[in-house]
Amino acid sequence: MTAPPPSVPPALAATADGWLRRGARCLPCALGRFGTTTLKQEGDGATPLGAWPLRRVFWRPDRLTAPPGLGRSGLPLTALTPDMGWCDDPGHADYNRLVTLPHPAGHEMLWRTDHLYDIVVVLGHNDSPPEPGRGSAIFLHCARPDPSARHGLRPTAGCVALRQSDLLAVLADLPERPTLEVRLR
Repeated sequence: MTAPPPSVPPALAATADGWLRRGARCLPCALGRFGTTTLKQEGDGATPLGAWPLRRVFWRPDRLTAPPGLGRSGLPLTALTPDMGWCDDPGHADYNRLVTLPHPAGHEMLWRTDHLYDIVVVLGHNDSPPEPGRGSAIFLHCARPDPSARHGLRPTAGCVALRQSDLLAVLADLPERPTLEVRLR
């Protein structure tokens, strides 16, 4: 797993009570349906605690124009296509990697019928190199509305999620080499 040096302050900080901070801005966010964890395991439904570099941004070109600007971040921006997936099979060499579909191993489709991955930011959790079973597909993505959930946002399978308008605003204001820190407070 990769984390930035402690001297680099996080660009974004998500807290276990469902808030994401960027400077003075505080936005509601959704975390894993089973909270947060220091020891992420594949399929546990928890968001991993730690500071994770933002690696790249994907977006659905049939639903959105390219997200305007990515601040000074220099993050790669890639249009999603229907044949893109993310391997979540701990026993496969492509575990926690972008894959082309069809793919022989277990995977998540990035081209979804819902709007969760209309914008998706890959977080650098368990990717350098991936350790089998330590969690895959940990993203910052669009939240699913749920009036009965905290802040009106449905919990995720282990990712961090924001309202689409908030995610676009955050992406437009990123510094160079941005990180997202998930912490208890």
